[in-house]
Amino acid sequence: MIELDQLKYSLNSYREPLEKLSGSLGLEEKKERIEQLELDMEAPGFWEDLEESQKVVREVKGLKDQVEGYEGLKGQFEDIETLIEMASEEEDEELAAETQEAFAEFETAYENLRISTLLSGEYDKNNAILSLHAGAGGTESCDWAGMLYRMYTRWAGKKGFETKVIDYLDGDEAGIKSVTVEIKGENAYGYLRSERGVHRLVRISPFNAAGKRQTSFASCDVMPEIDEDLNVEIADEDIRIDTYRASGAGGQHINKTDSAIRITHIPTGIVVQCQNERSQHKNKDQAMKMLKTKLYLLKEQQHLEKLSDIRGDVGDNGWGSQIRSYVLQPYTMVKDHRTNKESGNPSAVLDGDLDGFMNAYLAWSND
Repeated sequence: MIELDQLKYSLNSYREPLEKLSGSLGLEEKKERIEQLELDMEAPGFWEDLEESQKVVREVKGLKDQVEGYEGLKGQFEDIETLIEMASEEEDEELAAETQEAFAEFETAYENLRISTLLSGEYDKNNAILSLHAGAGGTESCDWAGMLYRMYTRWAGKKGFETKVIDYLDGDEAGIKSVTVEIKGENAYGYLRSERGVHRLVRISPFNAAGKRQTSFASCDVMPEIDEDLNVEIADEDIRIDTYRASGAGGQHINKTDSAIRITHIPTGIVVQCQNERSQHKNKDQAMKMLKTKLYLLKEQQHLEKLSDIRGDVGDNGWGSQIRSYVLQPYTMVKDHRTNKESGNPSAVLDGDLDGFMNAYLAWSND
């Protein structure tokens, strides 16, 4: 069967790249690291420091996922080889079709794993802190920010990542004015840094009685969570600290008390907020940690043109500055304007199917 001969040729073209991928992933080093960490977990007193032990558990899980991902990929390769032989010998067209489908799944899994090797930035492995802000446009933009929040939490859930809301401000009628969420998982920042920028929605507005098409904007800022104690000095006279009452969705997201904290760094205009903890002291500590991270990253850039990336001023929250458009009317398409990656299934994308866009960005940014 000609189709199977072509399939066999295509599969064999992956043999050498698959072997090279093992080295790129550093699988042997990862296996040694897993063994060492598992020994540490068996040591007396390991579970006494809950925060530290959970960090180790997350690292082990992330390492095992990568090792198992590669081994599963190699298993897929060998299974497809066997299927090709069986389908050829039996001249079974149905089995040949199944083999084609298995090969398509293998190609997708290979590309996802290959892209993960591009996560080599200093903070790519870290947890991420993601902030969304509704643009001009009132209720419509707030609803769009709420849709993006759902999209990112769905994506995180599919990855097995944990999410924790740090700050949340409801829209006046619907949606969200702003939200900051911590996303915990291996390479969370490495993937989510692709999302920094302005996101544009085009649809028939459910809030417009005339049924007119509406364009809305929301901005996304992403920074890594840096655990180590950063050497950043902040003078008291350079910051303004305000307290306010938290305002989550019916208490679902955060604790509604007067303990919420907003810190403004006057020289740079950076603003950070935290309201998820139950005490004003803890909220202040979290907000100061976020501020130090932003200032540390800003200092590292050493170029004024990078200021907007770190501050979260991701361009004007409106026309001409979007990184990605989500069009629901008059046609359906999601397009990333940096990589030209497109999807004709906005529903899947808005349900958290973002890997294709993130992978395209990683490949584009590493060219």
